Amino acid sequence: MESNLSESSDIHHNAQPVGGASYFVKLLRRARRVLRLPIFRLLSPVIDQTLFVVEPNGRETSGGSSIRASYRRDDVITVLSANLWHDWPRHRRLLQRLEAFARLVEAEEVDILLLQEVARTPDVRTDQWLAERLNMAYVYSRANGHHKGIGFEEGLAVFSRFPLKAPRLRHLEPSFKPFVHRLVLGAEVETPQAELPVFSVHLSLLPSHNAAQVQLLQDWVPSVVGNRPALIGGDFNVNEHAAQIAHMQQTWLDVYRHVHPKTDGTTHELRLFSRGRARRRRLDYIFFFPGDHRWRVVEARHLDAPDGPHSDHRAVLARITLD
Repeated sequence: MESNLSESSDIHHNAQPVGGASYFVKLLRRARRVLRLPIFRLLSPVIDQTLFVVEPNGRETSGGSSIRASYRRDDVITVLSANLWHDWPRHRRLLQRLEAFARLVEAEEVDILLLQEVARTPDVRTDQWLAERLNMAYVYSRANGHHKGIGFEEGLAVFSRFPLKAPRLRHLEPSFKPFVHRLVLGAEVETPQAELPVFSVHLSLLPSHNAAQVQLLQDWVPSVVGNRPALIGGDFNVNEHAAQIAHMQQTWLDVYRHVHPKTDGTTHELRLFSRGRARRRRLDYIFFFPGDHRWRVVEARHLDAPDGPHSDHRAVLARITLD
């Protein structure tokens, strides 16, 4: 199901319910009436939390437009995709990691952020914290959990120092509904050169689901952007040797491999035991949908924050310019 979060030319500060929410609200009201019966009173807290978690996606929070003139630099646009690692339920060093990430964004003079696992906890709302810290416009959508219902949620976000418009949300099937959702969140960035559609995505760990979601992504993005170029970044949760990534590389430009054809591209290491062998994989990508080929890639790198790890994933940076 596709949900258009907003079709206005400006992004507003209020949260807005969209497609599918009205049916759920009616169902939720009926369920709450049933829960008032004496027999259900002991179970009502658990059931209440479950109902919050399975609430359909489609609420977004967004912040106003802002341009940091100190970042002006010829015609190069810098894009950074990063999984911020919510680390539920411990949220270890979340604020310290966010500060390290913010310093990385400033050091690299990033214009556009494509973020995954953007956490909201009782102590910090990552989307609002970053917007204030970096003075950027943004749009955020919940993916999993529910901040109001259980005190935690995580989702996708697009940040920009340029104005944003026309945010779009797409559910990627199949997924383990109603408890686990996989989404793509997009928006159009009004850069000084041209409008640039960008998308943040977080895909499934299950190989069969992942392959189907990659195909859906490849079908959906061109239907949204037409013949315009677009950037798609995120945590694809699959190594680059997988068939679906190889197929995508044939039609979309893998910006890191475009610049570094043979370099080790690891962005994530998983070590099950302290002395065990690490499983090293490339899970994080920025792809360039060529469209009419008006943009070109001038640099691509994988990065860690200079002041300590910001996540369990490395970030992916791309610098592009009008051809």
